[in-house]
Amino acid sequence: MTSLGSVYWRLWSASGLSNLADGIVKVALGLVAVQFTRSPSLVAGLAAVSSLPWLVFALHAGVLADRVDRRRAMLAANLARAALVAVLAAAIALGFGSIWLLYVVALGLGIAETVHDTAAQAILPQIVGRDRLTRANSRLYAAELTANEFAGPPLGGFLVAAGASVAFAAPSALWIVALAALFFVPGSFRADRPQGTSVREDLVEGLRFLWENRILRILAIMVGGFNFATSAVITLFVLYAVGPPSAMGLSEQAYGFLLAVIAIGSLAGSFAAERIELALGRSRALVLSLLTGAAFAGIPAVTTDPYVIGAVFFLGGAGVVLWNVIVVSLRQRIIPDHLLGRATSGHRLVAWGTKPLGAAAAGLLAEVFGLRPVFAGAAAVILALLPGLRVLTNERPSA
Repeated sequence: MTSLGSVYWRLWSASGLSNLADGIVKVALGLVAVQFTRSPSLVAGLAAVSSLPWLVFALHAGVLADRVDRRRAMLAANLARAALVAVLAAAIALGFGSIWLLYVVALGLGIAETVHDTAAQAILPQIVGRDRLTRANSRLYAAELTANEFAGPPLGGFLVAAGASVAFAAPSALWIVALAALFFVPGSFRADRPQGTSVREDLVEGLRFLWENRILRILAIMVGGFNFATSAVITLFVLYAVGPPSAMGLSEQAYGFLLAVIAIGSLAGSFAAERIELALGRSRALVLSLLTGAAFAGIPAVTTDPYVIGAVFFLGGAGVVLWNVIVVSLRQRIIPDHLLGRATSGHRLVAWGTKPLGAAAAGLLAEVFGLRPVFAGAAAVILALLPGLRVLTNERPSA
């Protein structure tokens, strides 16, 4: 642990707390939404609104990350998230909750997320250096995914069962504690960049770098396709799994535990990613990731058995983290520091901007065809991405 430095571990702690809050909110929004409506379109719309800022605000978040102190940008984003869910908790406690209020809060949380996550990826090479990025990202993903997807979902399920206002008050408190941890990360984290450029010039510079690098361009498109498909699956899975009207008939708590299985796989994948990349090389490791992702998306189309779905979800969680550790570390090595915020946000515009499109498409298609054909179609989309990996070699980089 000491090889990564004490500053890194403070950032790691802040990230873990923040992601625990995010994991609770992510599940709570969906579970509270189905208390207001059973419409697939409205439930899917909530997920679409949550990720919409990656489509419309990501580039400006990247410009911000390259212009200001990145730690301060993360502090401001977490403060905004704490305030938003605190207001939501109060509104629900006073009887003013509605699906439309959830939409407003989800949009605000999404905007704050674009700022926080773009700055967080840009700050990491400044803290650990580029030669330790694979190890640093692996440990960071372990904390983030354990908190966000292992501890957060079941805790969110129990908190919603206790009361919707409680489910949103708890993450507000966690984001405040994360603020305190991040506050004690010392140093200045501004990028060394030319002054006096316009926002438009900054945007064009970052996008040009991303587009002209063939590896980064193709990987961004591939992640976009993958996220389009998995967003469709996750958006509709609550309708497939929760309550007497659903195919699986699970309780809220059981649903949270089933999602937690993804996090258990993710945790295993975060610790194994470095070894898998070294053993198989980048390209073969990413092929493995896509295959497990396709299985993850398609398994609800063929069974309602929670144990079978859970086993495949475990593999899918491991595969997603394997992809993230390899691709994020590669991107952080390739992109110069003064462009890291903008090029990262450009990547996420393509990669994450497809999430609301996938969620919206899922809702519309499910209204016409039902849930299972959407799951099967999502698996087919992921398999169609495999030829893109020819852009990579099987180089086995150092950690």
